[in-house]
Amino acid sequence: MKKDISQLAPERILVCQQRQIGDVVLSTPAFTLLRRAYPQAELHLATEKKCVPVVSNNPNIDRIWAFDRDSGLLSRFGQLVEMRRTRFDLVIDFQQLPRCRTAVLASGASVRLSYPPKWYNRPLYTHWNAMDMGYAVKAKMSVMRPLGIEWNGERPRMYPTQQERNEAESFLDGIGIKPEHVLVTVDATHWSDARRWPAGHFSTLMNALLEERPFLRFLLLYGPGEKDQVQMVFDGVKRKECCHINPEVLQIRQTAAIMEHACLHLGNCSAPRHFALAVGTPTFTMVGSNSGFSWTFPSPDHDYIANRVDCWCKRDTCENGTFRCMTELLPETVLPFVLDKLPRSGDFEE
Repeated sequence: MKKDISQLAPERILVCQQRQIGDVVLSTPAFTLLRRAYPQAELHLATEKKCVPVVSNNPNIDRIWAFDRDSGLLSRFGQLVEMRRTRFDLVIDFQQLPRCRTAVLASGASVRLSYPPKWYNRPLYTHWNAMDMGYAVKAKMSVMRPLGIEWNGERPRMYPTQQERNEAESFLDGIGIKPEHVLVTVDATHWSDARRWPAGHFSTLMNALLEERPFLRFLLLYGPGEKDQVQMVFDGVKRKECCHINPEVLQIRQTAAIMEHACLHLGNCSAPRHFALAVGTPTFTMVGSNSGFSWTFPSPDHDYIANRVDCWCKRDTCENGTFRCMTELLPETVLPFVLDKLPRSGDFEE
């Protein structure tokens, strides 16, 4: 029988969530819960360098250990030595990827908690708990149940600085967003065709929304290498003055600060929907081959629509090459659901 850790009083805690960017956003409720349970403890996060922007300025995180994939062996070893010297009491591993497992080993923590590991990884962990089914945050937070910690609907959070908020206001003013307009951020990108709603569908939906709500203004978001995807959407929008593509990729924290001004984030199931959630902006998502239930925060402000075709597969590719779960989810079907999420006039208040 494993030692009871529900009365543990750790002074230094390391949380391991290596990647991806959206998953790191979804790990942030852990720090809300840990700070509440252990107000005097130091809370540390180990994650990849590319994910650091989504957790920067989080008041519940005392230190971020950034895994740099481009660093040399000597630098990586030095980081592990420093982890060891930090003398962690508790490490919580949400992912069990190689860099996470190395950090667990290096931590020297007497309590090493995770979800049930493969038999060959069990010596790394002292405690584990099976994840709950359902929403991803609920599942992730259930790992901490042996500590007496329960998830009660705490949402993921990002914390833009005041400077970032000021810059977001300047950006929106610069692209012509006026007080009488209502901003909708749009993420029409995804690396998987099975999870990317067709560009033409986005254009048709946006045209229909502008017919019903002419005060709307759309900001098309994209990441590195994705501009062509959003350009196809923009090309299909009739009222070009109501839609904006930035010439350069907006940085993660800049995007989050801009999203605070939006009445809705509309898009595919990818990281930007989690950014919107994390700054308190409602979301509506077109879901393809994956599970909308698992990735949608349980709140009326966050909803999704899915076309559950008879070949629904939960895979990243389509064996039939038809992508029916996306292509047959028509704009006219989506339209009334999105309209229901939008104000009826341009008097939206943030």
